Amino acid sequence: TYLETDGLSVAGDRQLYTTVGFYKAIRVAVKYLQEVKIELNRDQLIELKAMKDLSHDNLVKFYGACLDIPNCILSEYCPKGSLQDILENDNVKLDATFKMSLIMDVVRGMSYLHHSVIKSHGALKSTNCLVDSRFVLKITDFGLHFLRKHSLDVDNDQESHSFWERQLWTAPEILAMENPPPEGTQKGDIYSFAIIMHEIIVRQGVFHLDEFRTAREKVDAVRKGPDANGGQPLRPSLGEAICEEEVAQMMKKCWSEDAADRPDFSSLKSKLKHINKETDGNLLDNLLARMEQYANNLESLVEERTADYLEEKRRCEELLYQLLPKSVAQQLITGESVIAETFEYVTIHFSDIVGFTALSADSTPLEVVEFLNDLYTCFDSIIESFDVYKVETIGDSYMVVSGLPVRNGNKHAREIARMSLALLKAVETFKIRHRPEERLKLRIGIHTGPCVAGVVGLKMPRYCLFGDTVNTASRMETNGYPLRIHISPTTKEILEMFGTFDIERRGEVELKGKGKMVTYWLNGECEKKNAIQSSPHEQKSSKLPSTPIPNNVRKKMANNGKALNEMNYQDYQIDEADVPLLSITSPPEYNSNA
Repeated sequence: TYLETDGLSVAGDRQLYTTVGFYKAIRVAVKYLQEVKIELNRDQLIELKAMKDLSHDNLVKFYGACLDIPNCILSEYCPKGSLQDILENDNVKLDATFKMSLIMDVVRGMSYLHHSVIKSHGALKSTNCLVDSRFVLKITDFGLHFLRKHSLDVDNDQESHSFWERQLWTAPEILAMENPPPEGTQKGDIYSFAIIMHEIIVRQGVFHLDEFRTAREKVDAVRKGPDANGGQPLRPSLGEAICEEEVAQMMKKCWSEDAADRPDFSSLKSKLKHINKETDGNLLDNLLARMEQYANNLESLVEERTADYLEEKRRCEELLYQLLPKSVAQQLITGESVIAETFEYVTIHFSDIVGFTALSADSTPLEVVEFLNDLYTCFDSIIESFDVYKVETIGDSYMVVSGLPVRNGNKHAREIARMSLALLKAVETFKIRHRPEERLKLRIGIHTGPCVAGVVGLKMPRYCLFGDTVNTASRMETNGYPLRIHISPTTKEILEMFGTFDIERRGEVELKGKGKMVTYWLNGECEKKNAIQSSPHEQKSSKLPSTPIPNNVRKKMANNGKALNEMNYQDYQIDEADVPLLSITSPPEYNSNA
């Protein structure tokens, strides 16, 4: 035999435990007694033999007792816990048939016990009605009172709640006795059964009343009888409990003040069989019905928990998709390693707030945080309408990219351009909460080119962009003007393919680390036309791959005769539909419409 602690069942938020062991390869419940020497007389040995011989489907089997310290009692193990645990567990749904089946189990077990040599129980209560793995109710803690008086869980402190709660099942005539017999009486067991029956039907706890009373007050009122309760004995309230009138009348008769008016378990058994014809005593049918009910409860519970899990999973994934691109996040969820990827063409947007340092110096940290939160919440709601990905915000700097992680052909420049125009328009009406009279000035820079993107780090991983394109986009922003969109020549050439953007030539600008570069202003978007006077070649559709253009062709594409060939065009590509197909030299894997 070895011992272990096993969880019985969940009652509310509590996990109950019992000590279990193995006796002759049978799992048994072990109830320890006080470590005192117990001497047995002949009558007690006869009672032990009678207890060992008792066998009924609704009585907990007694296997034996060990009276060699440590003292203990071995009995049948019921893994579902007590009836009280089941009734307090909201996850277990009990319909009328199930409730009547539990009540019938109590009646069958007590009827057998009353006709045995044990004669009576003396401590019948819902905590002494256990439920096995097949949901069959079994009565325990009867007989052997000469051993049970040494139980470790006996609480005789009259100031404790458990002392008085334990007596809520006790009949009034026994409460009135100065020294009640531990084995009780058969009529007292009928009263206790009525209280259990009320517990099962109402499921509001033991001795539920419409008005609040402590357990001690209830016990005192029951002991004193009708005189202490306005001429009527104090009994539990039925309230709006749904049960047949015949069942309610039977319950009231069982808890009658006069013990002689209470029926015996044999008559109760016959009446209940007549009331509940579906469970006519066929144990197999009852068992199958209970198992079906249990399976239905389990299935609905699994569905509910699965729905909760899926909802939490959806929330976690949504949060992850806010931190990383969806395609990258899905790779991380499936356990795949995210390999850095090269993108031939993407368009990067940088913007910052002009005068942010001075504004921060004149504001409290909380005001600065609230201001940035308001601004970027506004920006985030706008960019959702475009095929872009927000990379990060650093202070007052806002970085967005299009064309990755999902490639979108040449649309990346158009998406960033339209998004930038929308942000600029939103800034015009944006109000700083603590500076409502001050107008916000946003400076925007855009550049198009190749870059590498990947996830960096294990703790708080970030999806980062690397390459000279990022630096150039940042330079376009820092060399721009407030409330203007500064774009690079590469971005300008791709935008001209769409023929809908109003672009203004700014001229040569000295960029740190880049030298001189001719840059442009993006003023807006209009009907399909070329806002800059360009050669017909620049207005062709971008359906063909980009092709390097010889310098002599570039000179013919000068704008109004100006020497634009001073620009380093070899770093950029534009579509040239007039070049013969045989002269196309772009790599075959590049597709400008991808």
